Amino acid sequence: MKTLRFSLLSCLVLLCCLSVPAQEDLLCQGAYWTEDEGNLMMKQFAREWSNLESWEQRAEVIRQGIIDGMRLKEMPEIEGNFHPIIRNTRELDGYIVENIAIESFPGFYITGNLYRPVSQGPHAAILSPHGHWQSPEDYGRFREDMQRRCATLARMGAIVFAFDMVGYGECDQVTHDIPIALTLQTWNSKRILEYLLSRDDVDPERIGMTGASGGGTQTFILTAIDERIKVSVPAIQVSAHFFGGCVCESGMPIHKSQSHQTNNVEIAALCAPRPLLLISNGGDWTRNTPRIEYPYIQKVYALYNAEHKVENVHLPAERHDYGYNKRAPMYMFLAHHLGLNTYEVEFEGGVKEDFITILSPEELKVFTPDHPRHESLQGDEKFLEYLQMK
Repeated sequence: MKTLRFSLLSCLVLLCCLSVPAQEDLLCQGAYWTEDEGNLMMKQFAREWSNLESWEQRAEVIRQGIIDGMRLKEMPEIEGNFHPIIRNTRELDGYIVENIAIESFPGFYITGNLYRPVSQGPHAAILSPHGHWQSPEDYGRFREDMQRRCATLARMGAIVFAFDMVGYGECDQVTHDIPIALTLQTWNSKRILEYLLSRDDVDPERIGMTGASGGGTQTFILTAIDERIKVSVPAIQVSAHFFGGCVCESGMPIHKSQSHQTNNVEIAALCAPRPLLLISNGGDWTRNTPRIEYPYIQKVYALYNAEHKVENVHLPAERHDYGYNKRAPMYMFLAHHLGLNTYEVEFEGGVKEDFITILSPEELKVFTPDHPRHESLQGDEKFLEYLQMK
């Protein structure tokens, strides 16, 4: 019976690949498969490769599928021209916080906060995206947990760029449900990466990225297509059966084409052989990570003799968040692989975060009544028209 069910599932996948579907039929959204189907599909994917050469052939298909699916090559070519706006530089206890905006496109801003060490560089740099939240004032880069992780990493010696999701906080020139949210967020992450690399105080060989939930999606997608990310920590998001429930995660056909099918496990595996830490828990779609997702990725890393560079921290009694028990192993992983100084923070059963000053949203905003934003692009329609991506 099990063999028959597996064969039927394989036939369904083959039929999907042989048909010529519309884009909507190529979308893999939310819990696209059941947990059982996700398990079977991982076994199906494992049959597609048997050695390093065949895996890298598959990896290239997956990578190109992401780029084509999000229409990334249709984005305008922009080099440099970040025109950074930096305000309210504050030196706190062992770290510096600044409010920052850079131009993603002329007249369209990526907004965030820059956390820096007080010491001289060059430093490691870390991109820090956030996930989805309900409250407009208690979300993302303003949240206490975000401030804690960024400040701690800065005190340990990293420049950390915490930035708004599209349509969140001050990045509100378009809505979060713009049809190309996935493309735009990946583009914004790439622009932040390039801005950090343009700084004299950043070491280009020590670039990391970490985020949870929707921020985890942003993390493993940019890592998959850009090798300049040297260390990756996607938290509470990599799943065999769940593809992300938002338009910014699965609203474009990056997992499926007329000739291939993949999922977020294989996309995360494209990090190999660079260091990768998966953080999972028992309260969401990552509950099977130690048994399903992690073993698959370990096999990929074994092809590169890099088993020691991939880890999984699983917290079966916890829920969907980036709480302290998830941040603590992330600190040590990034410190090890990015050369951060753990002796700059105190330990008591883990890294202590009690030195951090929590700032209000108003204190963290770049644009204020006294310093308004001067945008030329406002609204989804105008932005899509500008990009010619309707």
